[in-house]
Amino acid sequence: MFTDLMDEDGQAVQSNQFLVVDHGVGAIIDPGGNIAFNELFMALTRWFPAQNLSYVVASHADPDIIASLDRWMTSTRAKLVISRIWERFAPHFTKAGKTEDRVIGVPDAGGKLPLGKSELWLLPAHFMHAEGNFHFYDPVSKILFTGDLGVSMMTGEEARTPVKDLRPHVARMEGFHRRYMVSNKILRLWTQMARGLDVKMLVPQHGAPIVGKQAIAEFYDWIENLRCGVDLFDERNYQVPTARIDPQSNRVTAALRVA
Repeated sequence: MFTDLMDEDGQAVQSNQFLVVDHGVGAIIDPGGNIAFNELFMALTRWFPAQNLSYVVASHADPDIIASLDRWMTSTRAKLVISRIWERFAPHFTKAGKTEDRVIGVPDAGGKLPLGKSELWLLPAHFMHAEGNFHFYDPVSKILFTGDLGVSMMTGEEARTPVKDLRPHVARMEGFHRRYMVSNKILRLWTQMARGLDVKMLVPQHGAPIVGKQAIAEFYDWIENLRCGVDLFDERNYQVPTARIDPQSNRVTAALRVA
């Protein structure tokens, strides 16, 4: 897990990247954008020759997930593993022809991707928050990589420390989840699936891992009952705007109505 490979100047959200290696076969999970590429490529070499990666695995197609795709396609022989929904969108991150015969489009039901002498399980996580979205379960380490689910807002240094008690941690997760998760229905369906897995560590793409049976069970209980996304929206959120945006100050000011 790499937590702090980018300058934390407030301009970009903190992101984690992950390397999984089994018997000489390597996969990088959610490698991030261009601002993380150089540091990540160099950091990988401590454990695995980056140019020998077999897979670039993407939970979805957001810029903080695979905006660096062109550079990975150039620097390695890896194949991109991503939802079929994003299979024809991902090439927009690269130069023409870079992804030809190098994209593994994952069906909605997911699957088990060979990795060395083991597998990486590609679990359906659609609408968390992307339409085509996957989480990744490593049955050897029993780590569940959850993309934007379980995200907490913090620095890269803070993200190194695992969370073992969820209650004081919820404040760092709640605002993000209420906006970025689509609905409580989706959270309940995902939780029903996740409870069938033996998970020792739940690791999001932003923020700290959640470790231990108790904290993970608390997380399941929390999201199972969380109202979010479309649950919170009504006609008040869909009005013709009156506020004005100042392009110089980036401020939004309410417009004055004249009777």
